[in-house]
Amino acid sequence: MTTEFAEFHDELRSVAGDLLGKDREVDWPTLVEAGWVGLEVPEHLGGAGATFSETAIICQEIGRAAGATSYLGSAVLAVGAVNALQPGDARDELLRDIASGAARVAVALEPYDFVPDAEGADRVLVVVDGGVGEPAVSVTAQPVLDETRRLATVSAAGHDGEVLRFAENPEAALARLHDRAAVAVACDSLGLSEAMLTATVDYATVRQQFGRPIGSFQAVKHACADMLVSIAVSRQLVAAAVQAIAGNDPDAGVAAAMAKSHACGAAVDIVGKAMQLHGGIGYTWESGVHFYLKRAALNRSLFGSPAAHRRQLAKRYQ
Repeated sequence: MTTEFAEFHDELRSVAGDLLGKDREVDWPTLVEAGWVGLEVPEHLGGAGATFSETAIICQEIGRAAGATSYLGSAVLAVGAVNALQPGDARDELLRDIASGAARVAVALEPYDFVPDAEGADRVLVVVDGGVGEPAVSVTAQPVLDETRRLATVSAAGHDGEVLRFAENPEAALARLHDRAAVAVACDSLGLSEAMLTATVDYATVRQQFGRPIGSFQAVKHACADMLVSIAVSRQLVAAAVQAIAGNDPDAGVAAAMAKSHACGAAVDIVGKAMQLHGGIGYTWESGVHFYLKRAALNRSLFGSPAAHRRQLAKRYQ
């Protein structure tokens, strides 16, 4: 990675952190105005012409803030799915509408349960017959533990309209979309884990017991060190997975499974430790830790549980 590229990522991370720090709930027009929605849309279609590496930074910062946005479904998945289609006027029009904010698009991958941000979307694309179509659908909100996300069940009637075909083998294209979704959620979990470690260390330096900051006690030090080590592993695995997705690596599925299984499983443990180390206040609404715990729990299950991804990895050795 060149210095110039690293500086751009640092600036993007800083801007995203500032925006999300002001308000956890960022609406669709704000996402569009910030330019995040069109990051991976080609420049001639109104986007930034960036890669998944830049999208991953936004996902991580949204996780760090436990942000309530429609970015996962209406930008990460929508742009990824449309970019995977064969070039054509219909595909270009879709990308142009997404980048400009003219349409908020959701994508129902197989199966159609727990589709991110389908509720309230202007258009819902459904994976059918080797591509994506836009049949008549019914969208039913699916309440989940994490109140910062909006998931829904999508039911599609028989489809006899136009199908936009994938540019590559449909099974491979669908697998790449699932990998992309899994890594995006892993980035989110990494961000929220880092936020919880920072909050815990800050609290441990000011909260006193027996006339000393609790951070000076060995048990607290060891717990924070364990959190840091787990995050360091997550950071390396997520970075490798992001690079694999951005570079269209043939083995991206392996990197995605490793990142998703570790980062999302570790996040639940890290937030649990953060809640304990905050003491009594950690179990109150005032601390805000509960937002992160619920989000981490949902991330662990979304687009494949750690156990499911590890089973997939184990098949390589059979």
